[in-house]
Amino acid sequence: MTKITITVGDDVLTATLDDSAAGRDFVAMMPMDLELSDFHGIEKVADLPRKLDTTGAPASYKPETGDITLYAPWGNLAIFYKPFQSSRGLVRLGAFDGPLDALLQDGSYTARFELAD
Repeated sequence: MTKITITVGDDVLTATLDDSAAGRDFVAMMPMDLELSDFHGIEKVADLPRKLDTTGAPASYKPETGDITLYAPWGNLAIFYKPFQSSRGLVRLGAFDGPLDALLQDGSYTARFELAD
């Protein structure tokens, strides 16, 4: 498991990524800045620079609040701030270690993803 930070403005959030092919591949792209935007009032989404390795990932996943996921069919990052139903093609990358308040902004904004010190 790998600790990362997500910086939004002056707020720094921490998360722990799973030791999976997709989680390790996500870490390999860091540091990176991603443009987050709201999707259906359930999640924040961002386009990734490239597809992630999903070797060994289950066919579907039921996200909970705070989960960091990949929606494999579109190749985008999805951070859930509300729980959702099990969805085919959703791959868990990890989860936030605490509250997500800094992510709950309106509109689009940039977030910096990097390895924690």
